[in-house]
Amino acid sequence: MFEPELLRTFLAVERAGGFTAAGRILGLRQSTISGHIARLEKAVGRELFRRDTRNLALTADGAAMVGFARTILDAQGQAERYFSDSTLTGLIRLGASDDVMARELPDVLLEFQRTHPGVDLELTVGLSENLKTRMETGELDLVVGKRLPGERHGELLWRDRLVWAGRSATTEFDDPVPLVTYPPPSLTRRIALQALERDVRTWRVTCTSDSQLGLRAAVLAGLGVIVHAETLIPDGLCVLADPRLPVLGDLEFVLMRRRTTLSAPEQALCDAIVASARRFG
Repeated sequence: MFEPELLRTFLAVERAGGFTAAGRILGLRQSTISGHIARLEKAVGRELFRRDTRNLALTADGAAMVGFARTILDAQGQAERYFSDSTLTGLIRLGASDDVMARELPDVLLEFQRTHPGVDLELTVGLSENLKTRMETGELDLVVGKRLPGERHGELLWRDRLVWAGRSATTEFDDPVPLVTYPPPSLTRRIALQALERDVRTWRVTCTSDSQLGLRAAVLAGLGVIVHAETLIPDGLCVLADPRLPVLGDLEFVLMRRRTTLSAPEQALCDAIVASARRFG
């Protein structure tokens, strides 16, 4: 009933305000435009345009058809893009730092696999510095990780403020500050220790874990405080209000590529990651 060609002609007539003008837009003769509209009206069994010698106006059914036509053509376009893109095949070895997996990245990867079922994703989660090293040795193709402000490697996705977080906002600790942290070569660990030393605060590491789940559990158990990107703080933890703790500055989240020239699947995944970061960053 709703042939795309007829719907496109219908919308062109509606926008242009006449058959002749629509014909110029679509590169079709007026008789062809008239034939398309007649076929569409016959298919739906309703008059879509009210015509007289001077004016052309939508009927109530025609006004309703505008919305239906746009929805149908949009859905058709999405389907065409989906099935044309699904021809991509290959393997992408992606590295992601533990904390970014708490953001939109899982949803991005889920949608990417739906859109590109022929592409195999091999995901490695770990510390940014370790992932960067593995990419440099050829073990990973792409990495979503962290860098210090001023560093130049990778494409900036978003910038985040580093904060001290604990079990409750009012938690305070005397020296030595009990620190819950990732193991070396964690960037947040390095920043935390440098900030404490700069402010002449003593510290002790009360828990080390290479997973955000382990760090969260340790903080909830009251073992200490954690340095973390503000927008990615694990559920149940709060930004500390203790003014004695040093200011930490910012951290940047970036997309790193092993090669300058990407494969088609790698480029598609990079585009999806960057688009997501622009929406939510």
